[in-house]
Amino acid sequence: MPFATNGTVKLHWDSVGEGPAVLLIAGQGMTADGWWATTPVLARSFRVIAFDNRDTGRSSRLPWPYTVAHMADDAVAVLDAAGEQRAHVYGISLGSLVAQEVALRHPDRVEALVLGASSAGGYAAYKPQPTSLAQTFVVRAGTMGPEEAEWAAVPYTYAEKTRRLHGQRIATDIAHKVSSPPEPLAYMHQAAAVAAHDAYLRLTQLAAPTLVVHGEQDVFIPPANALVLAEKVPGAQLRLWPDAGHMYIIDEPRADQEIARFLLHHSSRPART
Repeated sequence: MPFATNGTVKLHWDSVGEGPAVLLIAGQGMTADGWWATTPVLARSFRVIAFDNRDTGRSSRLPWPYTVAHMADDAVAVLDAAGEQRAHVYGISLGSLVAQEVALRHPDRVEALVLGASSAGGYAAYKPQPTSLAQTFVVRAGTMGPEEAEWAAVPYTYAEKTRRLHGQRIATDIAHKVSSPPEPLAYMHQAAAVAAHDAYLRLTQLAAPTLVVHGEQDVFIPPANALVLAEKVPGAQLRLWPDAGHMYIIDEPRADQEIARFLLHHSSRPART
């Protein structure tokens, strides 16, 4: 199994496909396997590199807290191990915050940037109302087992149309998630990293072509955050999906097809056809 190292942290990674590299950075509690719907779409034209964030999957467990910046250095260590000097970087949720930091801290390593279900963090971040059902669920989730928590989160994670018409898609996604659930301490570490993230005042420094993607029904990270990012990041493109929630990659299969076209347009070397 291939591993990258960042100091004492070991990061399990793998790749599939050929062509320009795309680095996928997973969300909170999500492993590389959580990209099960995305990877086949992008692998038609790209070398897709995915890895387990620290504290998840087959990567190192940490007894102490860490920051999004530490996770960005992890991502660059994966690029080094994969032998890729530059890559497109695509993150979702927590992974999109890490992607921001990769592009800010290592701009020479990023060809194009995709920020999915993302937020600038800090005072500019729009958060769910403290009394919302989504926030109430987050508090209760810690008392549940992994599979119970995933099913209980369905009304908040996936869009109404998906819940009504595509139950099997949800079941498949949950099966991937519960195959390697995060430990409670890992979930706390990642939640703390999200809470501490603040890139708002630095977003004007982003030089890579950027696509901001968000589901209009996202109740965990309200879509107003996408508007903030699109306004602040120079030249950013914005794509809102009306029938998608936080996990828009499951709700709206066309999203990754559009993302592939965006990345193809901004690839400096030919993609596989």
